[in-house]
Amino acid sequence: MKSLIKKYRAVIVFMLTFLLVYAVLTFTYKFYLQWSTGNIYYPDYLTHLVAEQSADLLRCLGYEVQMVPHSEEPTIKFIVNGKYLARIVEGCNSISVIILFISFIIAFRGGWKTTFLYGLLGSVLVYVANLFRIALLSIGLYHFPWRSEILHEVIFPAIIYGLVCLLWILWVNRFSNLSKTKND
Repeated sequence: MKSLIKKYRAVIVFMLTFLLVYAVLTFTYKFYLQWSTGNIYYPDYLTHLVAEQSADLLRCLGYEVQMVPHSEEPTIKFIVNGKYLARIVEGCNSISVIILFISFIIAFRGGWKTTFLYGLLGSVLVYVANLFRIALLSIGLYHFPWRSEILHEVIFPAIIYGLVCLLWILWVNRFSNLSKTKND
């Protein structure tokens, strides 16, 4: 048993670190959601902010956008040029994807400064990509409503998760302690 643990120590440390960081960040985020009242920013501040910023992107492209709080569920109705297109839900704010991204970066850590900066810059990139994803999805739903399933279920998740995978590959190959070990 000791020889197996010694042989797979790096894998075990990675998995335990990843799971611990993921659990702590997820618990913290769930705690935030529980305490978010939605009185000022409905349904919660981060989801509202993502909806506002996505709407601003669409407005820059010449679309008229209204955001209306949903009366029966904690979502925001996204209305583009008078047409109800989508609901912005808590899962649309990219925080769960950012938590996954950061957990991996910390588990495959490099130097603390490098890890912090890459995690911060990568998180900002994922957040901004998500805003464009929502805006482009809205345009796609407006012009091609019969393609809503493939747009929402396949193409646009592939964009955000594809970006995260590319950032992970870059991290492992260029900045993590593993890349330093391989280059030595």
